[in-house]
Amino acid sequence: MSEHFDARETRSPAEREHDLYERLPALIATAVRAPGWRAHLGNIDPSAVKGAEALASLPVLRKGGLPALQKEAPPFGGLLPDATFSFGRLFTSPGPIYEPEGRHDDAWRAGRGLFAAGFRLGDVVLNTFSYHLTPGGFILDSGARAVGCSVIPAGPGNTEQQLELIEHLRPVAYSGTPDFLKILLDVADKAGRPAKSIRKAAVSGAAFPPSLQAEIRDRGIDAYQLYATADLGCIAYETPAREGMVVNEDLLLEIVRPGTGEPVAPGEVGEIVVTSFDHHHPWIRLALGDLSAVMPGASPCGRTNTRIRGWMGRADQTTKVKGMFVRPEQVAEIARRHTELGRLRLVVTRSGESDAMTLNAESPSHDPALAQAIGDTLRAVTKLGGAVELRPPGSLPNDGKVIEDARSYS
Repeated sequence: MSEHFDARETRSPAEREHDLYERLPALIATAVRAPGWRAHLGNIDPSAVKGAEALASLPVLRKGGLPALQKEAPPFGGLLPDATFSFGRLFTSPGPIYEPEGRHDDAWRAGRGLFAAGFRLGDVVLNTFSYHLTPGGFILDSGARAVGCSVIPAGPGNTEQQLELIEHLRPVAYSGTPDFLKILLDVADKAGRPAKSIRKAAVSGAAFPPSLQAEIRDRGIDAYQLYATADLGCIAYETPAREGMVVNEDLLLEIVRPGTGEPVAPGEVGEIVVTSFDHHHPWIRLALGDLSAVMPGASPCGRTNTRIRGWMGRADQTTKVKGMFVRPEQVAEIARRHTELGRLRLVVTRSGESDAMTLNAESPSHDPALAQAIGDTLRAVTKLGGAVELRPPGSLPNDGKVIEDARSYS
């Protein structure tokens, strides 16, 4: 039995990169037929967008801005190239953000991630993601059926009925949040109806800490994580190598400095930005607000696509200081004005009964004049004063955080 979903997973990185960037101009040309993308991307020549540098020159579209965009131009913000295209289902997610489902098979590309999790032809899958209004249930449902599985559309909750389904239909696989898997197993054990048929799982939608991973593993279930969103579907997935998450095919993933569209150095933590090759509903540099980092090399499982370290927190670190918002974009502007600096981290604390800011800046120089100049820039950019501390290069955490709110009101 093959260890991979298809041959595309094991092609050389150079071949994949050439394929994607060769197809990128056509994707851009399709996108700018939509009024929303045309307004966002401006007067660009799609044929000139042929490589990583050209892609990085395009503006990011922030997922957090989609609700306002869709409200201004309902229903989908003017981002569909063919407004007459008929979609299969229409969903809503918190925001609210409205999402259409394509009519093609496995429209969210989840099959590849489920195959890596051990799902196979003929498996019966208990899918506990919601089928109500949000697309989670259908994302995993369509992916499982693309692998050849039979799906029980259970949705969340109703544990008593789910135990009956498990006893009668004997599913071998579970898809849902890791939290609900534990709840289901605990209820089953307490009721004397252990769910012994379930031996594999694909989990998403919530944190899966090592302690819970160990508990699920000790109960005889081999569980893998998927990183997915309602708009893009499965972005990356864990494999049997258990070393990071492999990026899905037909996606270009970038890691950028929070608050900007500027790619970070390899290994640096930053915000995930994704370009998706779906001509019915293209996404060009969609900034998801999630933090991660690219891992070096290829996965030992044989899949050759880029690997990320998984979800590492949120990139939107906007906070309010003395009644004024301070944003990651402003810290990025300080970095642009002082190119000799390394990482920056703005720490917000309380001094007496007032907010205070300290900008920690990596610098090979500890010249007080430089600190003064940076302080002047901090005030000019944020309209707020703050201290500056120059730190040795490499001394600040590589966690993607550029604003840390360390205030305590206790």
